[in-house]
Amino acid sequence: MKVRLISPANLELDKAVRYYDHQLPGLGFRFFQEASAAIERIILIPEAWTKVGARTRRCILKGFPYALLYVIETDEILITAVAHLHRDAEHYKDRIM
Repeated sequence: MKVRLISPANLELDKAVRYYDHQLPGLGFRFFQEASAAIERIILIPEAWTKVGARTRRCILKGFPYALLYVIETDEILITAVAHLHRDAEHYKDRIM
């Protein structure tokens, strides 16, 4: 199944990668690898993760305080947010369907 990140989610991913790389060189790459691995897990078993809305699910990243919020569409998986778990959910509330 095809996966697509909407623009805000893509920006959040980019921002997190840059933040972690600034903290420790190479850590941003490790974050990106884990986000990619989470996407692969979602592709394999899209309905395995907890629903946080009528259609939105949340896959928590391993080793980082982030989750991918996503919606299963007919022909694709739509990543709607790369959400920091310790920040206010208001930031991405409008992307929970």
